[in-house]
Amino acid sequence: MTGISRRGVLAAGAAATLAGGRTGGARAQSANTIRIGVLNDQSGTYRDVGGPTGVACAQQAVAEFSAQGFNVEVLSADHQNKPDVGVAIARQWIDRDGVDMILDVPTSSVALAIAGVAREKNKVFVNSGAATADLTGPQCSPNTVHWTYDTYMLARSTGGAMVRAGGDSWFFITADYAFGHAMQRDATRFVEAAGGRVVGSARYPFPATTDFSAFLLQARASRAKVIGLVNAGADTVNSIKQAREFGATRSARLAALLMYLNDVHALGLETAQGLVMTETFYWDLNDRTRAFTRRVLPRTPNNYPNMNHAGNYAGTLHYLKAVQDMGVAAARASGVETVNRMKAMPTDDDCFGPGRIREDGRKLHPAYLLEAKKPAESRAPWDYFKVVQTTPGDEAFRPLSEGGCPLVRS
Repeated sequence: MTGISRRGVLAAGAAATLAGGRTGGARAQSANTIRIGVLNDQSGTYRDVGGPTGVACAQQAVAEFSAQGFNVEVLSADHQNKPDVGVAIARQWIDRDGVDMILDVPTSSVALAIAGVAREKNKVFVNSGAATADLTGPQCSPNTVHWTYDTYMLARSTGGAMVRAGGDSWFFITADYAFGHAMQRDATRFVEAAGGRVVGSARYPFPATTDFSAFLLQARASRAKVIGLVNAGADTVNSIKQAREFGATRSARLAALLMYLNDVHALGLETAQGLVMTETFYWDLNDRTRAFTRRVLPRTPNNYPNMNHAGNYAGTLHYLKAVQDMGVAAARASGVETVNRMKAMPTDDDCFGPGRIREDGRKLHPAYLLEAKKPAESRAPWDYFKVVQTTPGDEAFRPLSEGGCPLVRS
């Protein structure tokens, strides 16, 4: 494993073994058992927006799919937002533990690496947590489904809304890795297409940054009308808090290009009120989303599900439907054929409603532009959003012809 330290390999192996609760090899796996590995950030920047709640949502899907003629086991591990650690875990899971599908994988650099492993090993990769649209673009794979959201959709929805509201000059504060690069690229495209301009940007080291003051002072000095926060999780929360403290919001609006329900909870509505963001799932959206939330909350009572978590549930459920349809042996034999079956079957679940998976692996469903409520508007705990705009699935994501995916036939 070129570039992976011995310490990193040992850490990855320990994480995977403890998560799986087993030390047996793949050969000991029952012929009638499917194994799913949830790989995400369990302890760092993205813990609350992914982490244990993401595992719980996958387990909920398995519980609801029980008694379908085959067994399902869920393993989980922490990739620490490091591609080398994620790759080491994925290889161990597949080669030693018989994992058939890898799920979630926030942090775009890790997700792109895992997509390569899944393709090499002919296993299934259902991504929920990573944002880079390159997963269904130049780096698309016949083994990968990109379920929940991506940089193109977020830039189109949140970025487009900010420009229409008068935010025609932007300064980006960007996490310096694959997600940040893709998001700034896509947001710049929509800002400029709407007649706006980017007056500057600053990249910061990820995940080693907690003090954003220097970057916020640069943004304020640029006199941009919008400060685009190209980050997520704890980084977004810290950026917003510090922007208020340093007075950056007196002359500019904040655009959180990837923000979650859980971030608003961490900030509190007094600080978050008026912020706009885009999610493809909100727990209080309709009767089906509320029903799902009631079912899963006993597993994660202190952290309501967001779109990442919902993607783990829905992606797992659809994968298991495909396994049932084609048979365990056939599903375990070929990740490509399993993904093909997933694409051929319409999707429908309580989190996202009806949808489909495109030829490039992009899962299509509506996107919701949300605004954080004022404290007086909130009626109950976690009642944080009002829907400003809904974009249908066929319009929310990048057109198939523009992605550059080699799987797409011209």
